[in-house]
Amino acid sequence: MYIVFKTRSMKFTTTKLNRFLLFKLPSAFICGVRVKEITFEKCLVSVRHRWINQNPFRSMYFAVQDMAAELSTGVLVMLHIQQSGKNIAMLVASSKSIFSKKATGRITFVCQNVNELKTAIQKTIETGEGQTFWLQSIGTNEKGEQVSEMQFEWTIKLK
Repeated sequence: MYIVFKTRSMKFTTTKLNRFLLFKLPSAFICGVRVKEITFEKCLVSVRHRWINQNPFRSMYFAVQDMAAELSTGVLVMLHIQQSGKNIAMLVASSKSIFSKKATGRITFVCQNVNELKTAIQKTIETGEGQTFWLQSIGTNEKGEQVSEMQFEWTIKLK
């Protein structure tokens, strides 16, 4: 099943994206996931370790990290689809995660490798065929230390 976002008229701002979270992804909103910065080249998403999103080991639950990381990639996909002016569906096909350090404090996820995304959208528009591509999000703590690395395989196709 592909997700189609009707975002042609929505201007992408952090406020509007966080409101989108509240109504469309409430579990992420309740856990404290927030979009902090969005440009055509990168998306920054942040979440603070709190009681509501902890695991039994006194750090952030892996699924909360995954939600924040996926959002940092998905917002970029939505933004570039909107910029294309085409009706394109998007879906996560698979994901990979590496956890290298306990996630405590504020964790910031950044996705900024958009070249594959741009190429995939262009190929989808030109050929009419669906495309797949990987986007990576790196999570760092307040000290700048990497705590996790997530990769998401996105599929897109014209509707």
